[in-house]
Amino acid sequence: MPVPVPRQRETPAEASGQAVLHTATTTGTATPATATTATATAPPHASPLTLLVIEDDPAGGLTVPEILDSDGHRIRLRTARNLVEAERLLTPDVHCILLDLSLPETSPRATAAATATATATAVDQLAILRQVLRLAPRHAVLVLTSEADAERAAEAVRVGAQDFLFRDELDGRLLSRAIRYAVERKRADIAQYKLAESKLRAQENARLERGLLPTPLLEGSDLRFAARYRPGRSRALLGGDFYDAVRTPDGTVHAMIGDVCGHGPDEAALGVELRIAWRALTLAGLCGDDLLATLQEVLEVERPCEEIFATLCTVDISPDGRHAGLCLAGHPAPLVSRPGRAARLLPYENSGPALGLLPRARWPRRQVELGGTWSLMLYTDGLIEGRIGEGKERLGQDGMVEMINRHLDRGLSGEGLLEASVTEARRLNGGELTDDVAVVLLSRTEA
Repeated sequence: MPVPVPRQRETPAEASGQAVLHTATTTGTATPATATTATATAPPHASPLTLLVIEDDPAGGLTVPEILDSDGHRIRLRTARNLVEAERLLTPDVHCILLDLSLPETSPRATAAATATATATAVDQLAILRQVLRLAPRHAVLVLTSEADAERAAEAVRVGAQDFLFRDELDGRLLSRAIRYAVERKRADIAQYKLAESKLRAQENARLERGLLPTPLLEGSDLRFAARYRPGRSRALLGGDFYDAVRTPDGTVHAMIGDVCGHGPDEAALGVELRIAWRALTLAGLCGDDLLATLQEVLEVERPCEEIFATLCTVDISPDGRHAGLCLAGHPAPLVSRPGRAARLLPYENSGPALGLLPRARWPRRQVELGGTWSLMLYTDGLIEGRIGEGKERLGQDGMVEMINRHLDRGLSGEGLLEASVTEARRLNGGELTDDVAVVLLSRTEA
């Protein structure tokens, strides 16, 4: 069939507002070169639309009014007689493909497939369209057929074409409108697909990250456990902070909280590895300095670069619940509250360095008296590094202690205490906290 192709020179008909459209009589090796180069270097918003016509009728020509886009720019035309030429001419600046459904399958791959599956190809009258869709999955595709083939044209749209045109009704205005519609519909389809894909990925990540948050193993203990976690990374459920709590067979309750420097997915993954390693080593009987030294070896092997380090706070609470051992590896000291007394920070002198900073470092274990009824709060520095108002002043540990005491005076405890503390830290900061925040609360009430 006669189909429009580009002219190398402007003819009198073109100068008078008429574009002469004809089929190519050569392989088109030189025809598209200039147009391709010019279009590729032009800014995307300034480039006119480019149409690639795929048809194989070298005879005759069809003259239609000049094809313009919505901005009045002439739509550029290229032509290919088979899929081999089409694949070569299908550069990124092509916006739409006009495919003649009567085109035979002439590409080498199509010929080989047709030889192997002659019967199936004969039944599938849209095989050429399927090949084009595989060849150009991100391009808008229009199909051209006869009016007698309306059913096949409709099926082509169901297969993946954006629209169909009848040869007998083809004119410049109709073709221009169809091209614009097809391009915009394809863009909308791609955007919708990306949105759906993004939602599925977000749901999968959410399920994965929820699964990575720990379930404390405290069966048989009279301690109450509460935790709050808020990642600083946008749209994430897990950051570089990590925590856990387990009870060993001798009745000792072990709890820890840690912070890997950084906020990305690599830091989150390393935090999960350290938490799992801590749980395994604790259940195997390690504690204090031996445990932290082994964790440092794990970090040194698993971290993506030598600059990565992690802070850690571990406590082991005796079976009677009245005493605890405390180890700090560059981490802020926990806060303890008792009935009738203001909450205060536990002593933090002689703490060891963060994991991953010094080879063969040591982490002294300090014995702490808790008493009969108490609450012990472990936290990461994301809670205390938020700003206060519009200045540069930080909440800090002293500000956090004052904030906790205010909430305790209101009678808050457990989950309510943690939620109120994180909410107030965000309010004082004037918005979302930029660092990851993890808070763990262990409480005991003596009978």
